[in-house]
Amino acid sequence: MIVRTTALTKRYGDFAALDGCTLDVREGEVFGLLGPNGAGKTTLLRTLLGYLAATSGSATVAGFDCGSQSLEVRARTAYLPGEARLFRRMNGSGVLDFFAGLRRECRRETATAVADRLGLDCSRKVSQMSTGMRQKLALAVVLATEVPLVILDEPTANLDPTARSVVLDLVREARAAGRTVIFSSHVLSEVEETCGQVVIMRAGRVVHEQSIEALRRGHRIHAHLRGAFPGVPDEFAGRLHATATGDGRVMMETDEPLAPLLGWLATLPLAEVRVEPVGLQAVYDRFHRSA
Repeated sequence: MIVRTTALTKRYGDFAALDGCTLDVREGEVFGLLGPNGAGKTTLLRTLLGYLAATSGSATVAGFDCGSQSLEVRARTAYLPGEARLFRRMNGSGVLDFFAGLRRECRRETATAVADRLGLDCSRKVSQMSTGMRQKLALAVVLATEVPLVILDEPTANLDPTARSVVLDLVREARAAGRTVIFSSHVLSEVEETCGQVVIMRAGRVVHEQSIEALRRGHRIHAHLRGAFPGVPDEFAGRLHATATGDGRVMMETDEPLAPLLGWLATLPLAEVRVEPVGLQAVYDRFHRSA
C-alpha cells in the first residue's frame, strides 16, 4: 500500500476533524475521496502531507511516517490544494519556470504541454487570470511533477466542461504511467468515471468503501405485482434485498449478476418492472441525503 492510515484522529479541543480514520490506497490506482464540506477530506490530506500533526493514530506514505518523516513524504508527492495560491506578479510561464527550477521532478516541457491541452495562455499575468485559469496553471505544475503519489483536492473546480474532460484524461494518463492519484471531489460523476476505489467520509470517519467495479454490478429493480410479493427465494438470500409495500410494489437491490434474478422475476405476476443501475449518487445519498 502506498498510503495507509490506522485510526487516524485530529482533534481541535472537543471537535474531531478526523475521528479514527482507517484506509489503504494501493499503488497505481485512482482513489476517490468523497464527502461534503466538513467531512474531513482536506484535514486527511493535510495530515498525510505532514502539514497537520495527528492527535492519535498513524499514517504512512510510501512507507514513511507522515508525522516524523514528512519531508520524505512530500518528496514523493505532488499536491494540488483546494485553493492554490500562485505568484500574482508573475506570468504563467514564469510560474512554470519557478516550479520546474524548485523541484527536479517537475518537468518544464510536460508542464507546457499540460497547459496547452488545458487551453491556458501562459503569457498572461497571474493577477489578470480568472479563477479557472489559475486552476489550470496549478494543475499544469502538479501533473507535470513525476512522483509516485499525486493528491488532487477538487481539481476540476471552476473549470469549464471541456477542461474538466481534459483533467480526467490527464488523471487516467498518470495512472497508466504507474502513479497513484488521490482524487478528492464533490462531483460524483467524475469520481465514478475515473476512480477504481472510492471512500465516503462523514464527520471525520470513513463510513463506506467500495470498488467502482463492484458498484457497476449493482442494480435496483422496481416491480409492480398483480398479487402479493412471495418474498426472496432462499437461493438469493443475503444477495437480494427487497422492500415491499402493501400495494404490490417492491424495490429490490443487488450487486449480483442479473441473469438468474431475471429468470426468477419472470415467474412473478408482474404488472410492471424497471431495472436501473444503482450508481454512486445512490450510494452517497445513503450517508448524506439526511445528514
